Amino acid sequence: MKTREKTSTIAVKLVIAIVIAIYVLFPFFLVVINSCKPTDMITANPIGFEGVSIPQLISNLKDVINNTHFLFWSAFEYSVIITVLSLVLLALFGAMAAWVICRNKTKWSTVIYFTFIASMIIPFQVVMLPLISTFRDVGKFIGIPMLQSVPGIIFAYLGFGGAMTVFILNGFIKGIPMDLEEAASIDGCSPEQTFFRIIFPLLKPVITTVTILNGMWIWNDYLLPSMMLGQNGKVKTLPVAVQAFVGSYVKQWNLILAAALLAIIPIVILFLFAQKQIMEGMIEGAVKG
Repeated sequence: MKTREKTSTIAVKLVIAIVIAIYVLFPFFLVVINSCKPTDMITANPIGFEGVSIPQLISNLKDVINNTHFLFWSAFEYSVIITVLSLVLLALFGAMAAWVICRNKTKWSTVIYFTFIASMIIPFQVVMLPLISTFRDVGKFIGIPMLQSVPGIIFAYLGFGGAMTVFILNGFIKGIPMDLEEAASIDGCSPEQTFFRIIFPLLKPVITTVTILNGMWIWNDYLLPSMMLGQNGKVKTLPVAVQAFVGSYVKQWNLILAAALLAIIPIVILFLFAQKQIMEGMIEGAVKG
C-alpha cells in the first residue's frame, strides 16, 4: 500500500514538473521555431512546424547580423564589456565587503549588512526616476557623463547587484575558520594579504555561482539599460538593440525573432555549461552558512 502511494506521489510530482517545464520553455520554443521560418509562415501558423528549416534560420541570422539598423556586433561588444566589467567588480568588491562585514562584529557592520539586505526588497520601479536624475547631476558634478555611457551603467549594476552578492558571500565566509586568518596574521600577513591569499581563493565556488547569476541578469536586463543608455544612443546592449530593431521591422517577424535568438544564445550556452557550478556553489554556501 505504501509503495503504491509513493509511486503515485512521484507520478504527480513528475507531471507537475513537466507542466512547469512546458510553461517555462514554451516562449523559448516559439522563438526558436519561428526563427527558422519565413514571415508568411509565422503569421499563418506561429506554433506549427510548417516552413521550419535550417537554411531559412541561417538566412534569417545572416540578414539580422548584416542589417544596418540592428548593429549586432556593436551591441554584442557593448553587452560583453558591460557584463564582464560589472561581474569582475561585483565579485571583487562584493567579496571584500562581505569579508569586512562578517569579521568585524560591530554595531556599524550590522547596520551596513542589514542595509544591504533591505535594499534587496526595494522594487527597481520605486528608484528608477530618482536614479536617472541623480546620475545626471553626479555626471555634471564630476565632469563624467553617467548617462548614455559604459561607466555609468556599470556603476549602476554595482549598486543593484551588490546586495545579493554580499548576502550570498557573507553566508559562505561565516563557515571559514578564523584559525586560517589568525595563522596568516602570525606569519606577518597584512589584512589585504590575508584576504587575497587566503580568503579570496576559498571563495571560488560561491563567487562562480554569484557571477553566473549576476551575469544572466545583467546580460538579459532591458529596463535599466533602456533608461540609462536610451533607445537612440550610440551605446546599446543586445536587449535594447533588439527592441529598437522591433520598431524598425514590425512586420518582419522572422528577422525580429532571429535577433531575439541571437541575444539569447550566449547566455543559454553559459548556463548549460555552468549549471553544475551554480548548484555546487549554492550547496556549499548553504552548508557553510
